[in-house]
Amino acid sequence: MAGNLTRNEARERARLLKVESYEVALDLTEGEERFESVTTVRFSGLVPGSSTFIDLHGAHVRQVTLNGEDLDVSAYDAEKGRFPLPSIAESNELRVDADCSYMRTGEGLHRFVDPVDQGVYLHTQFETADAHRMYACFDQPDLKATFQLTVLAPADWEVVSNAAAADVEHLPEQAGRHGTVQAARRWTFDTTPVMSTYITALVAGPYHKATSEHDGIPLGIYCRASLAEHLDADNIFEVTRQGFDFFHKVFGVRYPFGKYDQLFVPEFNAGAMENAGCVTFLEDYVFRSRVTDALVERRAETILHEMAHMWFGDLVTMRWWDDLWLNESFATYMSVLCQAEATRWGRGAWTTFANVEKAWAYRQDQLPSTHPIAADIPDMQAVEVNFDGITYAKGASVLKQLVAYVGLENFLAGVRDYFADHAWGNTELKDLLDALERTSGRDLSAWSKDWLETAWVNTLRPSFDVEDGRFTRFEVLQEAPADYPTLRSHRIAVGLYSMVDGALTRTKRVELDVVGARTQVAELVGEERPDLVLLNDDDLTYAKIRLDDESLRTLVNGGIAAFTDSLPRALCWSAAWDMTRDGELPARDYVRLVVSGASVVTDLTVLQAILRQARQAAQQYADPAWRAEGLRLLADELRSLLAAAAPGSDHQLAYLQAFAPAATSGEDLDLLAGILDGTAVPEGLAVDADLRWTLVHALVTGGRIDEAGIAAELERDPTATGERSAAQCRAALPTAEAKAAAWERILGGELANHIARATIGGFQDPHHTELLAPYREKYFAEVGRVYKEWTFDQASSFAVGCFPALLIEEATVRAAEDYLAAEQPPQALRRLILEGADGVRRALRNQERDAAAS
Repeated sequence: MAGNLTRNEARERARLLKVESYEVALDLTEGEERFESVTTVRFSGLVPGSSTFIDLHGAHVRQVTLNGEDLDVSAYDAEKGRFPLPSIAESNELRVDADCSYMRTGEGLHRFVDPVDQGVYLHTQFETADAHRMYACFDQPDLKATFQLTVLAPADWEVVSNAAAADVEHLPEQAGRHGTVQAARRWTFDTTPVMSTYITALVAGPYHKATSEHDGIPLGIYCRASLAEHLDADNIFEVTRQGFDFFHKVFGVRYPFGKYDQLFVPEFNAGAMENAGCVTFLEDYVFRSRVTDALVERRAETILHEMAHMWFGDLVTMRWWDDLWLNESFATYMSVLCQAEATRWGRGAWTTFANVEKAWAYRQDQLPSTHPIAADIPDMQAVEVNFDGITYAKGASVLKQLVAYVGLENFLAGVRDYFADHAWGNTELKDLLDALERTSGRDLSAWSKDWLETAWVNTLRPSFDVEDGRFTRFEVLQEAPADYPTLRSHRIAVGLYSMVDGALTRTKRVELDVVGARTQVAELVGEERPDLVLLNDDDLTYAKIRLDDESLRTLVNGGIAAFTDSLPRALCWSAAWDMTRDGELPARDYVRLVVSGASVVTDLTVLQAILRQARQAAQQYADPAWRAEGLRLLADELRSLLAAAAPGSDHQLAYLQAFAPAATSGEDLDLLAGILDGTAVPEGLAVDADLRWTLVHALVTGGRIDEAGIAAELERDPTATGERSAAQCRAALPTAEAKAAAWERILGGELANHIARATIGGFQDPHHTELLAPYREKYFAEVGRVYKEWTFDQASSFAVGCFPALLIEEATVRAAEDYLAAEQPPQALRRLILEGADGVRRALRNQERDAAAS
């Protein structure tokens, strides 16, 4: 994010002008550092004679002409990214001629050189406000306009933007302005419909492409040439077609942007970005090695999420970033609904949602930085840290609850009205609620206040009396902390589960509204007490649930393995993890629960989540005196599961991927070494490039592979992924010298974004926290400077990734508190440090709880 535009400035600028069109001409043939950008923007002055500004960051400005008159280029503020417009007329034409900079941080126009074939690849990432790193614009979501792009690029490049190419002109070799000589092509693109600046896009380079068509929509898939052999275009096209058919049916509006290209681009900062008709994805979704179906499912959810954005966000856009959730929550909910209704994952998509999205939401909502779904966003720095589990996952969870409240058909009818009323425009929360109220007949003002305008998560507990084996009283208790006292109305189901022929089977289900602190469930009085009581069965509401002691015993004694359905099992795993994080269940008991139940978890997403959580419980939440035993228990079980797994199965791969980071004993490390060198490979297992790096990393942290071994592996895999993996392994070497070298590389600020993140990830090694002790003081000495001098994405990666989270000591909490008190950092940085300190506090509480259980 380039400039820190405030909400008040955006409102004032929208009051003063209406943007009509942009014409942007780019020359990408002029060198490795900069490119030529000439922008012509036409706009109306709603208050003639007033002054305003246009955004353009980090550029060398040659000429600015407003209505035929040259403006003084010395007025340009490159640091703030603004050029003042002193007096606008009723009708205006502004031309800005500048050189802009390529980025290596994943922001603006990012430039990457493929180490395999030296091909140069470009892609843009403009959300939230980085479009003005590539061209001069009024960079805020409510100043929509049409865009017409012309691009001069090397002759062997593909160039892709929001609209289709209207003409591609081949040019002979010629001298450029900076003396370069090469053959080129000039790409002229059609004019787009009106859209916000942040969803404009450019992708260019010698990309490989696959094409298809569906329902009259031209489809394209792109990736780097060196990854072409790994692109499973058929699967991506299949999910794309399923998505279009589903969304056309439920939205009632055809896809509005003509062609639909999906581009897998290198060093992308996020999972994907919903540029209209030109969607960019994290390149890791081109699977160069074997992956489990859980990752294929995740990719499908991402594809459908971005497709839903073509309507939620691109066709109808929030007026300001306060309503970012109108984009992200709806896209998340609709993508999972589409997966459940229109793809091969079916109902299992909601199981994944419960264990992945909602777990993220619950974790985020209990941080000191929690905020309402409809957040207060005073400026651009504030919105950058709000791309979080509340905006995405809590919002989607609340929408799922709203659907249970108003009914799916009423909900979708309201969505169709919303699109019909606001197509090509900008909206606020009230616009959506008005549409849903009309179609559902319900007053949603109270619902909005409770669910969208307040923070934190409620906890629901069962409370009952039993006589002669039957309930004589059954209530649902609702709790909220003193700082966030809202008790909400929840639509939930209560499920009773008992062992029937060796299976934990639902014998009774009651659906009701939970209101206030205590809600009686009269329908359960007189029912036989089951082996397990499950609140929020079917996962209708957003709330943490608790298990009574008998239900928990059922799970620990093997009941977790006896469910006949994946969703209630997933909800029980979620409840047990919440209880562990909140200190109600000792960490060692959670590890033992996973060890006892992992063998029968068929859902791969759930399996990978609980194995990851068990490792975190052992390494961070357990009494340090029990940590080694906890990792041994987990590693022993995973080793057994690996040995027994069906050859070549997804479970076999998942068990090994979880075993590697848990392996600490000599015997376990010997097994990993044997798999790597080929002497002990389990039958059916493909030890491909990515799995090799997983094994190498584990052996590096175990002290079995040194720098020379890392270099040899990189020589074997000299790709972008190999470079990233090698950087992570070098930073994970368990020596003080390696940590010091990694720290210097990180602070140098010259690493490309993905290499920087990989280095940070290796530096923060949970197996050797003693080596991190010197860096607590160094972190707080540097984080303020880094945040001030680096781009936001790079600075936040440092602020979060290098926070001394693994030094679980009171000294870490005190250091954070002292820094915040003394330095009074910007609000966004303050938030990130508060979150880090809160994680350490939670771990300290849980270690104390676990020690008491010993």
